[in-house]
Amino acid sequence: MAAVVAATCGFAVLNVAAPKYLGDATDVVVAGVVGGAFDERRLGRLLLAVALMYLGASLFSWIQGALTATAVQRLVYGLRSAVEHKLHVLPSGHFDDQHRGDVLSRATNDVDNVSQSLNQLLNQLIMSILMLSGALAMMFWLSPLLALIALASVPLSTLLTVVVARRSQAHFTEQWASTGTLHTHLEEFFTGHEVVKAFGRQDTAAAAFGESNDRLFRAASRAHYVSGIVQPLMIFVSNLNYIAVAVVGALQVAAGTMTIGGVQAFIQFSRLFSQPMGQIGGMLTLMQSCAASAERVFALLDAPEIPADAAEPAPGAAAAAAHHAPRGNHPGGTGPAPAGRVTFEHATFGYSPGAPVVQDLCFMVEPGQTVAIVGHTGAGKTTVVNLLMRFYELDAGRITVDGADIAGMPRDRLRSGFGTVLQDAWLFTGTIRENIEYGRPGASDEDIIAAAQASHVDQFVRALPAGYATMLGNDGDSLSRGQRQLISIARAQLSGRSILVLDEATSSVDSRTEVQIRQAMARLRQGRTSFVIAHRLSTVRDADLILVMDQGRIVEQGKHRELLAGDGLYSSLYRSQFAGRNDADSVLEPEQ
Repeated sequence: MAAVVAATCGFAVLNVAAPKYLGDATDVVVAGVVGGAFDERRLGRLLLAVALMYLGASLFSWIQGALTATAVQRLVYGLRSAVEHKLHVLPSGHFDDQHRGDVLSRATNDVDNVSQSLNQLLNQLIMSILMLSGALAMMFWLSPLLALIALASVPLSTLLTVVVARRSQAHFTEQWASTGTLHTHLEEFFTGHEVVKAFGRQDTAAAAFGESNDRLFRAASRAHYVSGIVQPLMIFVSNLNYIAVAVVGALQVAAGTMTIGGVQAFIQFSRLFSQPMGQIGGMLTLMQSCAASAERVFALLDAPEIPADAAEPAPGAAAAAAHHAPRGNHPGGTGPAPAGRVTFEHATFGYSPGAPVVQDLCFMVEPGQTVAIVGHTGAGKTTVVNLLMRFYELDAGRITVDGADIAGMPRDRLRSGFGTVLQDAWLFTGTIRENIEYGRPGASDEDIIAAAQASHVDQFVRALPAGYATMLGNDGDSLSRGQRQLISIARAQLSGRSILVLDEATSSVDSRTEVQIRQAMARLRQGRTSFVIAHRLSTVRDADLILVMDQGRIVEQGKHRELLAGDGLYSSLYRSQFAGRNDADSVLEPEQ
């Protein structure tokens, strides 16, 4: 930034000094015309000096532009990095209240607008301030009276700028808020375009988009119209100032207190003084647009973050803990893997204060056990595993893993012991191999293929022309939902974590794929503590512990046969799913 200011100062000094030499050259020419004595050598020196000054000013202007572009891009690079980091440390509850399109708009459109605005503002604003200062100093040196006349326009220009700025700022804020709303609609309609077409709601979607687009158009038009009034008004005031300076200057020449060259130089300086004032008025649009975008970006950066993790134990304590901790295979993390004993002790949580979603949960899962969580939709099943992985913090009670309260464990270290298979399989743009390797970066091809074979992924991948090098995009839409789910299971299989979370992994798939997923999940659960959330109760009959939840509470717990014999909520759910089917009596088959 210092180099930018230095280059700008050089440009301003040369531009300010040049009119004085032009005034001296004018006096030489006038003296030659009036008095007959024409000093060609002095005129040549003056014109050469002016030419060198303008040449130097052009060089400094180029240097200033290059340095400004570099400085602004470094600044915006840091801003983008800060936004990206912020998105990782925001609590899950923040995204519950925000539209994804608006968040993306803040991270892209608003940051880009700040970048473009700053790139123009730094070039013009610094230059305008320096030119104002230099021109004003030279004007007072040439004629204090004319300088005071020129300064008379400053209060009027400032008043006009302040009045217009107050009226237009609200419109710029509305403009960028409307941009975020527009991107929200685009993101939603693009993500759900099949549903929109299936229900024939294209016209409704287009109408909603058109309404947001109209709102953005009106806000942007008003903002730019109101702020655009400033520059014409400043030019008008500048022209009035020019007339006053020219008239009073002519009177001083007539009185003999100034030379024609001096008046000509002063008029040049008055132009240099008025021009930056007009430029500052013209920059009002950029400044207010930049301020509106920056306000949205900083609102994101100032949002409350996830509470800081507890400090890591001292090296000696960590070594002792590692010595006594149970050993296991934990490729996804560092140090020994947790054994997998999980305990909920009177855990209570609500997304909103005073409205608990889960209440007074108490249960224990031994290492290697499979616990299934079942119940009606909205009973709080997924919330249980979200609390276990500290996506949300408990309101009361505590959760322990291997005897350690998870509230005192660093989140990354806690989550490094979990492998997850969610209801909606998430695949990123990349090859199938890269999507499986995501569970354990740097895994060998043999390990990746072994995980794929165990998860029934290898069967359909080898039928693809490019095999494991097949590129996926748009969340893997080229694959069926069951195939995407199997890749998610292969990813969890490869990770080798000690605790598994399987959230509705068999939902919305056909019976054959469900069998494959169940077989893959059975292999995946071997030797690991597993939490299985399921609506299809056929997938949880062999669980070591079944928790039946209703309205955020555990109303029943036990094994399949015990709960079925109890004739409670679980029995009702199970029989309603298998009503009229021949395999309803399979509940009486010996457990595997």
